[in-house]
Amino acid sequence: MIEPYKGRIYDPCCGSGGMFVQSEKFVLAHGGRVGDLSIYGQESNSTTWRLCKMNLAIRGIEGNIGPHNADTFHNDVHKDLKADFILANPPFNISDWGGERLREDVRWKYGTPPTVNANFGWVQHMVHHLAPSGIAGFVLANGSMSSNQSGEGEIRKALLDADLVDCMIAMPGQLFYTTQIPVCLWFLARSKKNGKHRDRRGETLFIDARKFGALRDRIHRDLPDEEIVRIAKTYHAWRGEKNAGNYTDVAGFCKSAKVEEIASHGYVLTPGRYVGAEDVEDDGEDFGEKMNRLTATLGEQFKAGAKLEKAILSNLRGLGYGE
Repeated sequence: MIEPYKGRIYDPCCGSGGMFVQSEKFVLAHGGRVGDLSIYGQESNSTTWRLCKMNLAIRGIEGNIGPHNADTFHNDVHKDLKADFILANPPFNISDWGGERLREDVRWKYGTPPTVNANFGWVQHMVHHLAPSGIAGFVLANGSMSSNQSGEGEIRKALLDADLVDCMIAMPGQLFYTTQIPVCLWFLARSKKNGKHRDRRGETLFIDARKFGALRDRIHRDLPDEEIVRIAKTYHAWRGEKNAGNYTDVAGFCKSAKVEEIASHGYVLTPGRYVGAEDVEDDGEDFGEKMNRLTATLGEQFKAGAKLEKAILSNLRGLGYGE
């Protein structure tokens, strides 16, 4: 969706480097070269940090993931970095992130995150590291879209008032192996008038993809390529990209909302509030007539069911049961 063709890409919680590998694959698939992206990352777990180093090395990808593993909040190894692209899947709802020791941190431009939840610490850390025309895409728990606890609602309002929120996507549950909860995707743009795409200041795109995907097994859901493409193309059309087609709101799926409308919803960013209900195809039959017809059909089915029940009971009695 954010199309990292060339520039500096950053993941503040990079794990084993999956976002970097996928980004390089994207570049190669679109005719670019390994090296078109400058990779920056950070990881707190020492074992995972080593895995990331190995993952990049065996693929011939150069990257700066710091001289050692380090906590992103308390030891930012890329303090001066301003990234063109940020891709991240931060750990959800961390309560023991040491926020009480960072109350006056320079990164909290839009409000101090609560000490009991790191979600908006991650959000603001990423905003802090965005270049003037940079864009960030990351995964968060659904609560980040609507929570008003401990000042989170005020931070969300400040982010919207600063016109940083470009797109919000509600995803279905069961996409991850580690949790079955549904998640949301945030896309933040430092500048919505940066020359690359149309001027979309004061607008945010909402996409509701909660019904997307199909269960692979009882607990895991996959998103087919065509549904991923539909989401991405909708975003690209809304941004006004060349050859992306024209964007239109689709009831039940996508809506471009002005900041005034979002404010009227208390700065809640849940897409379902904006996209509305899916349009139902009109078959041309009057509603009252349809209800009468369906009610009559239901009555006939009830009668048939009662008749069948009597026949079954009669047969059972003939067999010596139910006497």
